[in-house]
Order: sequence, then structure tokens, then C-alpha cells
Amino acid sequence: MDTTQVIMQGVMLAGGLALFLYGMDVMSSGLEKIAGGKLESILKMMTSNKLVAFILGLVVTCVIQSSSAVTVMLVGLVNSGIMQLGQTIGVIMGSNVGTTITAWILSLSGLEGDGLLVSMLKPKNFSMIVALIGIILIMFTKSGKKKDIGTVCVGFAVLMQGMEFMSSAVSDLKNEPWFSDLFVAFDNPVFGVIIGTVLTGIIQSSSASVGILQAISLTGCLTYGMSLPIIMGQNIGTCMTALLSCIGAKSDAKRVAVAHVIIKIIGVLVFLPVVVLLESLGLMGFMENTVDPVGIAIMHTVFNLLNTFVLLPFSKQIVKLACFFVKNKDGEGTGEAVSGIIVLDENLLKTPSVAVEVCRNSAIEMAELTRTTIKDALFLLKEGYDKELDQKVVDNETALDNYEDKLNGYLVKISKESITGADSRKVSKMMHIVGNLERISDHAVNLAESAKEMAEKGISFSPDGKHEVAVITEAIAENIDKALDAYIHDDLALAHKIEPLEEVVDNISKALKSRHIHRLQNDECTVELGYIFQDVLTNLERISDHCSNIAGCMIEVDEKENIHEYLHDIKANDKKFQEEYRRFSGIYFTKLGITDTELS
Repeated sequence: MDTTQVIMQGVMLAGGLALFLYGMDVMSSGLEKIAGGKLESILKMMTSNKLVAFILGLVVTCVIQSSSAVTVMLVGLVNSGIMQLGQTIGVIMGSNVGTTITAWILSLSGLEGDGLLVSMLKPKNFSMIVALIGIILIMFTKSGKKKDIGTVCVGFAVLMQGMEFMSSAVSDLKNEPWFSDLFVAFDNPVFGVIIGTVLTGIIQSSSASVGILQAISLTGCLTYGMSLPIIMGQNIGTCMTALLSCIGAKSDAKRVAVAHVIIKIIGVLVFLPVVVLLESLGLMGFMENTVDPVGIAIMHTVFNLLNTFVLLPFSKQIVKLACFFVKNKDGEGTGEAVSGIIVLDENLLKTPSVAVEVCRNSAIEMAELTRTTIKDALFLLKEGYDKELDQKVVDNETALDNYEDKLNGYLVKISKESITGADSRKVSKMMHIVGNLERISDHAVNLAESAKEMAEKGISFSPDGKHEVAVITEAIAENIDKALDAYIHDDLALAHKIEPLEEVVDNISKALKSRHIHRLQNDECTVELGYIFQDVLTNLERISDHCSNIAGCMIEVDEKENIHEYLHDIKANDKKFQEEYRRFSGIYFTKLGITDTELS
């Protein structure tokens, strides 16, 4: 074979690798989108139980076909505070086993035989059919999920075609003496480990490097003894992606990547000497036999299964080793949570469905903090001023500002990713709701300032005014609970009950303002207190409006209703709205003695 032919074969090999990597990326992205809901459910099952964590890692990796993506996800989850370091060890080991599925799929390229079934299982025969199905689904269906399935099909076909190109490229070289001589060095197991580590570290995909090895095995130049150290090295090299992803992260997030490396290196240090010893004693004669793609898949799987079997019981010791190699930064490890300090790791953007769920968890935290803040402010208003509680309201409002800034910025980044329609709706809903939560906290601070002003000036509302404030704040507290619970539990039925109560609050405010003017006219209240009373009512009314906005956003996004038309229609024609309005007005109007005359 002349130099030109060698160059052309090299180009084909490189092109095949490029198609392989691209197909793997497209297929993994499509699988992540299809599995978006499943990943969210699995995320909620995060546990310290080692066996459950192992199964979790196995399932997720089988679903998205990328152990590197799973490990990067773990780095992001730990960095965001969603998971603890100890929970990740079992997941990492499960992902190591789950990633071997790809090698089994690729081993189909080594099938031999002329039977119909065998012929149909060969990639060159069925990958084009899969590609055709994928193109049809992408071009001629409207369902987002079907289009995602089509993307997976096309990605798989491109991946298998890349494998075919690599196999063809190396098969033409198998008779070249210089090509065969290259593999003499692989008789040294240490060199094999180094080659496998470096190759996988460069391309950052153990599936791709194993695929290359399977393609080379079709030349007949590799034995089991040559391949096993390379496979072990490939398992170390796949840690490179996680190591790169943890740059700039918290110490515990870095420990996730280091723990991954520790697991792989210990596995190599334990099993490679054992294999070499047994081979030298003549107990593993098959190691001299020529390996094929199926043999490589078997070794890849057995190594990871044995590694997991031996190391899973020592998860705590692996955590201690990771902590030994990665020390805490200044200020870390104090065990003190800082209110409002949230970390939304950008590594999670590589798995958008998980990033959306992490944002939702943060939005729920924000909702609960908003609930606490507004109720503290209402307490100051009803029961009297307290300096420490006032400072807590102010501090919480600052924390909620931080939540809004971080969440909105991160949600914008997620919206630029390729996400499912369901995730897109969640993002849209969160962007509206976190803004309303932050504005509720602003009004909480205003209420606290009113309570502080009255305390500093030594003035207070009349007994009638105090009673009126107590009743309207009770209605506000109920509407806050309904709005936040509706969002937290994704309860549309509860969301529909918020607008009737908001209407009641508006009418209460209208009646109380009228009564206040009457008290001013009769010199039963001072002008100064009158301004404060008006400010309090205005802020309470605005809080109720934001509760209505939260419910309206949920209804508009989830039920695809135009919220303005919806509100107009239900107030005029909806019987359930009228029933709820009568129920709430019966409670609160009765407590205040509000008559129809006051509402006209």
C-alpha cells in the first residue's frame, strides 16, 4: 500500500471517528430529551443507600448512553447542594456498568454469518433503515416526542456508520507489516493502560475509544492480553470530562470527580496485577487468543462489574480518600447554611431536564422563604413591632432578590438549550413566578416599615382599625398559602380558588378605605395614621394581586388560556367562581360586618 492509500485510510479513520462522536452526541441528546420526565423522577430518588444509588446510576446511564454526562451531572448536583458526596459513589459505579451497553451495541459490527437474522443485525444493513425511520419522524410528525425519537434514530445511524468507516479503514491496513508492528508494544500491560488512558482523555468518551478498539480488533491484530490493559486505561481516561467540569467548583463537587478517578485507578491496581500473575502461571491461556468486538464488550463489562462488586462496600472509605486529596476551601465545611446563597451549576445545562428540576427546587425554596417573610411582616403589623423580626424580614428580602437574579439568569441560559415542550413550559412559568415572589417580599418590607414607623412615633390604629387590619391580613395569609401551595404542588384546582379570594380582598380594601375616610371626617383618626393605614391597605392589595398573578400564570401556561379573557369570563359566567366568592365573602365580610351598601 503506497503513501497516498495510507493517507486516505487515515482520513477515512478520522472521518469515521468524527461521525461516531457526532452520532453519539446527537443520540445522547435525543435520549436525554425523551427521558426528561424520568430523569426528574430519578433525581427525587437520590439516596445514601448504596445499592439503590448503584441501580440509579445504571438506569440513568442506560437511558442517556453516557457515563461522562452522568458524572458531570453529579458534579453539578453536588455543587448546587442537591446531593451529598456520599450519595454519588454508588451512582458513579452504576454509571460505569451502564456505559458498557454501548460496547455491546457496537459489537454487532463483528457478527459473522449469512443467515437473514444475522444479516439484519449487522449495522451496515439496518442502520440506514433506522436513519430512514428517523428522518420520517423528524420531517412528517408534529409531536415533539416523536421528533426526539427520530433524532435518536438518526444519531444512532450516524454512530453505526462511523463505526463502519473506522472498521473499513483499519481492515485494509491489517496486512501491512508496519501496522502489525504497532501492536507489539501492547504486549506491555503498563503501556496499554497508558495508551487507553491518553486516547480516552483526548476524545473524552470511553464509548468512542472502546468503539475504536473494537474496530481495530476486526483486523485480527489484537489479543485479549493486549486489549484488557487498554480497556482498563480507557476506564481511567473517561474521568477526564468530570475533572474538567469541576474546575472552579466547590470542594465537594471536585471530590466527586476525584472519587471517580480513585475508583478506576484502584480497580486497575487491583485487577491488572492479578491478571498478569494468573497469565504467567498459565491459568489464563485464552489471553493469547485473537479478540473480537464481542470479546472487548465482555472484558469491558466484567472489569466494571468486578470493580463495583469489590469497591461498593467501601464507599465511605472512597469518600474519605477523596476528602484527603481535596481539602476544604476557606469558609467551606462549616455546616452553616447561608440564606439566599444558591449555586446553579452550569454543568447541569448539559442535561437541561435536570437543570430545570434543580431550578424548580430553588424556586420552591424561594416560595417557602417568601411565605415566611410575608407572615413575619403581617405579624409585625398585627401584634406590634419587634426589631429582630424586622431585620429578619429585611434580610430575607435581600436573599429573595438574590434568588430572583440567579434563577432568572440561569433560566435564560436553559431556554437557549434544546429542551422539551414540557420543560419549556416549566421555564416560562418559573420566570413569571419568581418575579412575583420577589415583589411580594418588597411589599413585606413596606409593611414592616409601616409597623416600625408607628412604633417609633408611639401611635397605633384605633380598635376598629386594628380589627380591620387583623381580618384583611388573615385573608391575605390564606391567599398566600393557596398561591404558594398551588405552585409547589402543581395544583391547578387550588390555583382556581385564588382569584375568588383576591376579589374578596379587593372589595374588603375598598370598604375599609371608605370606613377610614369616615373616621377621619369624624376626627376618630389622625391624618398621619390615615396615610399609614392607606399604605398598609395598598401593600396588602398588591400582595393579593401577585397571588392572582401566580395562579394566572399556572392556568395560562398549563391550560393554554388567555388569562385576561379567562378572568373576564369566570367573573361573569363561571358558577364555581361565584360559589367560591360567596364562600370567602361569607367568612370575611361577616367578620367585618361589610354590607352591600359599602361595596356599591
